[in-house]
Amino acid sequence: MTPTNSPPVFIVGATPSVVVIIPFYNGADFIERSVRSVFEQSVPANEVIVVNDGSRPEERAALDALAKRYPFRILDKENGGQGSARNAGVAASTSEYLCFLDQDDFYLPNHIETLVNAIPPDDQLFGYVYADLFEADAEGNVIRTEVVKDHAKHPKRSIFDLLRYDMFVLPSASLVSRKAFEAVGGFDPQFMGYEDDDLFLRIFRKGYSNQFVDKAVTVWCIHTASTSFGIRMVRSRFKYFKKLLEMFPDEHQRGRYYLRDSLMPRFHPFFVNEAIEAIKSDSEYRGEMSAVLAEYAAIVFANPHVGRKTKLRLWITLQLLQRSTPWMVRFVGAMTRLPGIRRLRRIYGG
Repeated sequence: MTPTNSPPVFIVGATPSVVVIIPFYNGADFIERSVRSVFEQSVPANEVIVVNDGSRPEERAALDALAKRYPFRILDKENGGQGSARNAGVAASTSEYLCFLDQDDFYLPNHIETLVNAIPPDDQLFGYVYADLFEADAEGNVIRTEVVKDHAKHPKRSIFDLLRYDMFVLPSASLVSRKAFEAVGGFDPQFMGYEDDDLFLRIFRKGYSNQFVDKAVTVWCIHTASTSFGIRMVRSRFKYFKKLLEMFPDEHQRGRYYLRDSLMPRFHPFFVNEAIEAIKSDSEYRGEMSAVLAEYAAIVFANPHVGRKTKLRLWITLQLLQRSTPWMVRFVGAMTRLPGIRRLRRIYGG
């Protein structure tokens, strides 16, 4: 990793100290909007670092041009994904609190002020505070003004809830204690998707507190070029599933069956539907998606606490998909949308 604009820039005025870290990967179309939103904050950041995660030379040059107008630091590293880039930014900073921002999102003007003011006084185990977001398209046109509240419970109080559902704690709408971040080793770089859920779950398990602010502080721009889409997210999802499976083995004596009651309801539809969609579109990843489903099924079949009916339905799904052509999958999909035979869709699609 080679810092190019050193020493780091400090913007005086914010107390306590806050660093904003923006991972950058071939995002010249969006990065100016993100950076500008950081420098328009009602309470300024002490450090602003853009981590170039192995972008193309022409994209990297766009950062140099932008840095002539906004005093941020550029840190260069080989491509490793958002989690790896965020870790590098944290390691290169000194501030007490960490804010992150994806390159295609942008802050509302009171992002830092709102989150800093929500830090509980005298909380020796403060972990993070997070808020809601606006959802928008690629151009920043708002679609809805509440996202987080619609998808999960807040703040986080139960590990069972964190396993059963997506966290919906987004780094771009959060402020994290450096102490808590470093205590868990930061983001797990093996993930290029679900690294957020993994981090905040591990902070929770270490006993650090979390706070939720019922107010939007960030605009979350969702589009097909986002990291939420694509094969890297699919692969990362299965890696995260297997990590959780290892972290939370069933506890029969305590009546806690994590695979059956938490992980399967959360991840099963993804694994089945992704295999179906890959066959339907005759995707280049068809073999990989089928292999993921087969490995997932083997895990389910081997678990003594998953019911026979559930295993039978999954077995039927596997047999159907192994013998299906793209035309057959499209035909069954169309037929099972008709009234009277929708039940077949539940069997076929898991």
